[in-house]
Amino acid sequence: MAVSAQQIPRWFSSIKLRHFITATQLTERFPRPGKTLLNSFSAWPQLSSDNYCLQWGYKTYRTSSLWNSSQSADSSRRESSSARSALLPLVTEQSEKTLKRPSFDSELSLEEELDSLPPLSPLQPISEEEAIQIIADPPLPPASFTLQDYVDHSETLQKLVLLGVDLSKIEKHPDAANLLLRLDFEKDIKQILLFLKDLGLEDNQLGTFLTKNYAIFSEDLENLKIRVAYLQSKNFSKADIAQMVRNAPFLLSFSVERLDNRLGFFQKELELSVKKTRDLVVRLPRLLTGSLEPVKENMKVYHLELGFKRNEIQHMITRIPKMLTANKRKLTEIFDYVHNVMSIPHHVIVKFPQVFNTRLLKVKERHLFLAYLGRAQYDPAKPNYISLDKLVSVPDAVFCEAIANASVQDFEKFLKTL
Repeated sequence: MAVSAQQIPRWFSSIKLRHFITATQLTERFPRPGKTLLNSFSAWPQLSSDNYCLQWGYKTYRTSSLWNSSQSADSSRRESSSARSALLPLVTEQSEKTLKRPSFDSELSLEEELDSLPPLSPLQPISEEEAIQIIADPPLPPASFTLQDYVDHSETLQKLVLLGVDLSKIEKHPDAANLLLRLDFEKDIKQILLFLKDLGLEDNQLGTFLTKNYAIFSEDLENLKIRVAYLQSKNFSKADIAQMVRNAPFLLSFSVERLDNRLGFFQKELELSVKKTRDLVVRLPRLLTGSLEPVKENMKVYHLELGFKRNEIQHMITRIPKMLTANKRKLTEIFDYVHNVMSIPHHVIVKFPQVFNTRLLKVKERHLFLAYLGRAQYDPAKPNYISLDKLVSVPDAVFCEAIANASVQDFEKFLKTL
């Protein structure tokens, strides 16, 4: 069906108005951020099919209007106005349907609004039912005399307990308790535990070690490695270092300078070789961590009060290193009884220095029992000789049967008479 010249203006006006309203609605609903309203109208050229119809209608209108422009000018204006008023309700209905469709942008904006909502305030009033359902943990005490109040709230303390650490001993030192509460197990403690494991400590030894030297957690790991490297440079084996750390937990807390000074002191003061000095501190590593005053005092006691020579002192302390740290009163009492009562000379005592590591009561009881039986003979040049080693080191059953030739019951009956 051909389109007449009079219908062209009406058709063109309706298309032009429809696309103008549609483009305006799109611009209002989907504005581009950062663009002005003028730029938002750039959506028109994107409507390819409608734009094509618009261009075709415009060309047809231009061609037809050349035939009879003067005759149809007035009528086209009137018909265009009536057509515009008649088509507007249709556009309005179409726009309402468009507005009723769900918008993805609106859903996104709703989610953004929900996400942007502020969190609930702790001061916000709640109902009694909601208050009953709240399960609150008991608050931490600001101060306490025991770490037991903090174990349930501290992962660090819980894992230390599993390792065998005795918190009841640590809590006696307030500074130590505060240190443990501030430490993080993964960041501060785990690396120290791995270092001790590599050093040779077993799992069942970590608890005892950390109970005594909890201050190792405040040490820098690199400093600990440097101290171990120093001991290795002095030809201490890995097994020797592990044994020293187990028996003297504070060993690694001392600086390299102090360790070097201690080794030099014992080598010079006792006039020992390097190997004997190393063996001495391996057997008694507390010599490197304890005070030097008891050592100096005992050296004077052995030499000036007890009358031992320098080489005799060297021999005794290399056999029994504890003699360097023994109680002065105990040393003098044992020597007085063994030398003056039992009549044992210095050179015999030097061969059996373990007598200084024995209780004085034990020495008295066994000597008196042998004297009662007539067997107290301690001279190696005479028959029925009894050495100090057998006198003090064997258990009661062996002592009675092999040395006293008596029964344990006889020995116990004799002790009741003392």
